Amino acid sequence: MRPDTTTLFVEHRRSLIDYATRIVGSRAQAEDVVQEAWLRFDEVSRQRLLDEPLSYLYRIVRNLALDGRRSQAREERYLVRGADLKAEGIAEDRPSPEAEAVGRGELRAVRAALLELPERTRIALEMHRFGGATLKDIADFLDISVGLAHALVRDGLEHCRTRLRKNF
Repeated sequence: MRPDTTTLFVEHRRSLIDYATRIVGSRAQAEDVVQEAWLRFDEVSRQRLLDEPLSYLYRIVRNLALDGRRSQAREERYLVRGADLKAEGIAEDRPSPEAEAVGRGELRAVRAALLELPERTRIALEMHRFGGATLKDIADFLDISVGLAHALVRDGLEHCRTRLRKNF
């Protein structure tokens, strides 16, 4: 006489999940393993009579759980955790069209502000901000004191900031 496999499974489902949880480390994964084991067990039990169905069911659960754990370990070796989340944040190497338009507008405003500056102030600001020159280098180039070089850079920056605030 063939035992009722559904009843056997239902009676032992909780202990099968507990058993699989100890192997895979996650109750949710263990439930998936037990469900897959049930599908395989049911298919085999329809085809032939099993001598020890409960032992066979536990063996299926164990094998599936170990396979899952090995697969997870393989994935963790080759995948960087959180990489998919980081990738979502860098969809493109360029800014959005809106950010690009705003950036272009700001650049035009800064260029216009630079053209409004006295020549010495513009040179000092460009050398400092665009050329990376020190205040001493600027002072030597313009033949002025370091304090005056600092004042020229500061005045030029303030003029550009004011123009940007007006336009944006």
